[in-house]
Amino acid sequence: MRKLLTLCVAAIALSCSSLPSLVSRKGFQGEVDGVPIDLYTIASDHITVQITNFGARVVSLYTPDKNGRYADIVVGHGNLDAYVKPVGERFFGAMVGPVANRILNASFKMEGEMWHTDANDYGVNTLHGGFKGIDMRAWTVEDKTDTSITLSLLLPHGLDGFPGNRTLTVTYSVSNGDFQVAVEGTTNKRTVFNVTHHPFFCLRGEGNGAIDEYLMTIHASAYTPVDSLGIPTGEIVPVDGSPFDFRWTRPIGDYKYDHNWCLDGEGLRSVCLMKDPVSGRTLEIITDQPGLQFYSGNFFRGTESGKNGKRITYHSTAVLEAQAWPDATNHPNFPSIEVPPSQTYRSNTIYRFGAE
Repeated sequence: MRKLLTLCVAAIALSCSSLPSLVSRKGFQGEVDGVPIDLYTIASDHITVQITNFGARVVSLYTPDKNGRYADIVVGHGNLDAYVKPVGERFFGAMVGPVANRILNASFKMEGEMWHTDANDYGVNTLHGGFKGIDMRAWTVEDKTDTSITLSLLLPHGLDGFPGNRTLTVTYSVSNGDFQVAVEGTTNKRTVFNVTHHPFFCLRGEGNGAIDEYLMTIHASAYTPVDSLGIPTGEIVPVDGSPFDFRWTRPIGDYKYDHNWCLDGEGLRSVCLMKDPVSGRTLEIITDQPGLQFYSGNFFRGTESGKNGKRITYHSTAVLEAQAWPDATNHPNFPSIEVPPSQTYRSNTIYRFGAE
């Protein structure tokens, strides 16, 4: 009865707003690699999220602004085919890994053995797991309730060049204004894991305005500078006096960000707060991860359109990925991402939405 009431409250809130209808399930019903694909909805009394098991992607996320009006605040596509055959951006709303971000020269050494991964980034480095990674694969739905969904994926030894027979599970759940992403990974051979959710946020509603005026705080005293191909130099540099200093709330501005912040503290803690002064929507990120990758949509030129047909342009969306530091497997001074068979990899991130 309580679950039914939760869904009813969410449905009433949606129906009373100026929000267009939810993304059609029909456009996502199909099959990839012999696995049935569908679109699933979970809802609390504050947020409604739609998820497809292709790439374990978040397709839409509806939350109210300061006036109680709901809007879809993540960028993406309105049908399965657009994700399976992407034109331009590939990672909209996906889970990425098994090692997110970049690996220098598509290779790393572990326990004296060299491993060679897909060189899918400029033909030199590995990006987000390779040519298919975990975002271009069909996941299995293990459990579904009104407020949560659990998906799993089997990754055999050597797939995309990574060691170990591995199992990944991700559980998406909602409660009040919280959207939680909990990941677990197991392996039968020492391997590397850095799995993250890759959301593209537009707090004014998909395709509305630039993020330059958004106010942001990141609790990080240092960041990892990168070369021209986005590979960390190995330095850990203080943010003092640089465009990367968000320790105090300030506008994002027009700087081209695509960097990793070395987050202060350990364990599950609040690491970032972003606010749109126009809609009043706020997004707080709570995570147990050591890094936060912030990408400010530098490469969108209006050649792609979102679910509502509005063009995705430069600085129109903010990507915030809680994860390990990029290329950590090639930098002994970075927190390790190696996981032995005796351990379970875990990552827990909460996106907390509000309005003021």
